[in-house]
Amino acid sequence: MNTLLMIKPEVVEKGLFGEIISIILRNRFTVAKMIMFTFDKKQAERFYDIHKEREFFPSLIEYITSGPVVALELQGEDAIRRLRDLVGSTDPCKAAPGTIRYVYGSSIQANAVHASDSPEAAKKELAIVFSGF
Repeated sequence: MNTLLMIKPEVVEKGLFGEIISIILRNRFTVAKMIMFTFDKKQAERFYDIHKEREFFPSLIEYITSGPVVALELQGEDAIRRLRDLVGSTDPCKAAPGTIRYVYGSSIQANAVHASDSPEAAKKELAIVFSGF
C-alpha cells in the first residue's frame, strides 16, 4: 500500500525539505511521485475534512494554504506504519528523539510533516494531492 508524506509550509519555506527527503530515502522508502504545490482553500478543506467540526479547522486551513508544500507518494513494505514511526508524535514536544517531528517540528500545527494514518486515508489523500498531475 502506498502512502503520503507531505512536508508542510514552514519546512519548505526554510529550505529544509531536502533533508526530510534524504531521511525518507535512507529509511528504504521509494518515491513513486513527488510534487511541490500550494493548496487552494477548497482542496485544503477536502484534504482535512475529518477535522471540519473542530475549532482549529479555520486556522489549519489558513496555515496549510500559506505556502508551498512538498508531497511524496511513498512505496515500501509496511509503508504506513513505518512512516508513522519515522515521523513521530503529532506533538513535536512528545515525539521521540530522532523522529522527523522531534527534529523539525515546532508546534502541533507546525509539526513539519503530515503522514497518512491508514490505508483509507492514504488513498483519499493521494487522490486529492495528485489529481490532475
